[in-house]
Amino acid sequence: MLRSPIRRRLVIGGAALATMAATSAAALQKSVEVEPKPPAPKKKKASHKAKPIGDDDVPELVTYGRRGDVMAFADAIAERRGLEIGWVRAALEQSRFVPNVARFIMPPPAGTAKNWAAYRSRFVETIRIRAGVAFWNANEKWLALAEELYGVPPEIVVGIVGVESIYGRQMGNFRVIDALATLAFDFPVGRKDRSEFFKEELESWFVLCKSEGVDPVAWKGSYAGAIGMAQFMPSSFNKYAVDLDGDGHVNLHESAADVIGSVAHYMAEFGWKRGLPVRFDVKPPTDSSERAALLAPDIVPTFSAAEMQARGAWLPPEAASVDSALALVELQNGTAAPSYVAGTSNFYAVTRYNWSSYYAMAVVELGEAVRTRMKATAPAVTN
Repeated sequence: MLRSPIRRRLVIGGAALATMAATSAAALQKSVEVEPKPPAPKKKKASHKAKPIGDDDVPELVTYGRRGDVMAFADAIAERRGLEIGWVRAALEQSRFVPNVARFIMPPPAGTAKNWAAYRSRFVETIRIRAGVAFWNANEKWLALAEELYGVPPEIVVGIVGVESIYGRQMGNFRVIDALATLAFDFPVGRKDRSEFFKEELESWFVLCKSEGVDPVAWKGSYAGAIGMAQFMPSSFNKYAVDLDGDGHVNLHESAADVIGSVAHYMAEFGWKRGLPVRFDVKPPTDSSERAALLAPDIVPTFSAAEMQARGAWLPPEAASVDSALALVELQNGTAAPSYVAGTSNFYAVTRYNWSSYYAMAVVELGEAVRTRMKATAPAVTN
């Protein structure tokens, strides 16, 4: 029996969604009104206070060093966590308000139709599949060990790392401290305020840096402060990251072993069941009221196979024998007909990494595509 690796801590954030948000945000450009011979603008005094997003005068960088509320936050977390006050203050004094972080955290425009087919095409595609095959082949030993320890099969781990960061190719270019400070102290108006969540993540960031000996202003990550190949948020790192390669440190940027072990550990902690399928094909009831009843719990597994069938859904025979309730999961396709799957508790566990059924399906189908490609390219066995 293999010993469990050293347990460490962490939460997720979704690099895949960060990439989509950054792509759409990059298309936004300021429009500049040009007038003939404009008068010379009056010089303005420099301000250290962050201005509202959308102001034409928002500076590129605004440091938080002179914000009283930020320094009070530094003192509070230092005392609460037993950290050196000067160290916390010095780091937060260098943290900066980043306008793009505030823009990227905003939801898509109202009325934007969800489209599973379009979403899938961004992640289940040639570049990620090829990179996934290379990642799997290079780390087969660690994937097997993680499955033995936590029960999570390689294709799920490979799917998550591929969707999150393309196996380390896209881990984010924002300083983690800047992203977290921006969202903790200047969360933009226009969506549900999550500033308290990001204050907790900023506190977890200092705990992480202390335990791992990291300079708080050094590491880069996503616009939401997610870290490394697995795109863990700092609190998830602190809770779920593991030192699978046994070198005494958790390295989610360079150690594929630690990444694999941490993802598998996270999934196990959120309810992954060894050997249970993720989803089944399903045909929803044609009766709209029965279909609505099955869709009401959303992605939470609620119905037995027999209960779904009694309401008019079709399921394959093997669905009746699984030890899990099922959820009728609807994936919209814009103006086309929706797609449906019957998700098990393992499907729900994948959504705990990123709370989206579209994300979970992308992870599952990318992992399956990588496994299929590996089988197709494996050398023939000769006797």
